[in-house]
Amino acid sequence: MKVAIAKEGNEVAEHFGHCSGFEIFRLENKLVGDFDYVENPGHRPGYLPNFLAEMGVSVIISGGMGSSAQELFKRSGISVVVGAKGDILDVINEYARGELTSTEELCEKHEHADDNDGFNHHHK
Repeated sequence: MKVAIAKEGNEVAEHFGHCSGFEIFRLENKLVGDFDYVENPGHRPGYLPNFLAEMGVSVIISGGMGSSAQELFKRSGISVVVGAKGDILDVINEYARGELTSTEELCEKHEHADDNDGFNHHHK
């Protein structure tokens, strides 16, 4: 199974669409295997769910994500875990142990007139 974590530095990104990239981990039998970094190719409507699905990702972990994006990920067959915080290695190990659960919170605090992409954007 491949799990992608939206990241900023070594921390989980607050919002997946504006992260610097994704650390993609391979999990087997609850053990973290190899991992690769993939730069964020850009935040375009509906693109990231397909981009990650084509890489074989089955779970996306992020700090926050809008309802439209969550729905698009689910339609692409990717489970969504939101509300994660902290160092990505701690978070992936927590997920592998079955201790990380999604807060199911929607990231809908800010919408920008110039961001007519159907996504709700969240900023610090």
